[in-house]
Amino acid sequence: MATMQVELVSPEKVLFTGEATQVITRTLGGGEIAFLPGHAPFLGALTECHTRITLVEGGVLDVAVHGGFVQVAGNTVSILSDIAELGDDIDRNRALKAKDAAEELLRKEHDAEAVSALSRAHARLSASGGIVGTSQGAH
Repeated sequence: MATMQVELVSPEKVLFTGEATQVITRTLGGGEIAFLPGHAPFLGALTECHTRITLVEGGVLDVAVHGGFVQVAGNTVSILSDIAELGDDIDRNRALKAKDAAEELLRKEHDAEAVSALSRAHARLSASGGIVGTSQGAH
């Protein structure tokens, strides 16, 4: 099985470094993109998203990424994020409250910060188990 080296770094720490078979992330204005071993060189800006790193043993590392860059060079995918959180470390209740607060504000007026907060909340919820089962789906 072909593999590649993946590095996920935020300003605070290295969140992951290791072998993987696939990385799926979302670029600014470009939508989701998947990287497989042997991918052509690439450089892109990242938006708030749920990034998935498929590990060699078959598991998936779920990460909420909040901006930054992705670079593919040789057989290495480097994600240099402004902020990144491993899915298992995300406080879902806090993310749900942030989502609800941003949606409430956006019902009243368009606010760029609320749009950004909603995007961050969606990335966190998706990376920590998905939007299903949130307050809207749990009625």
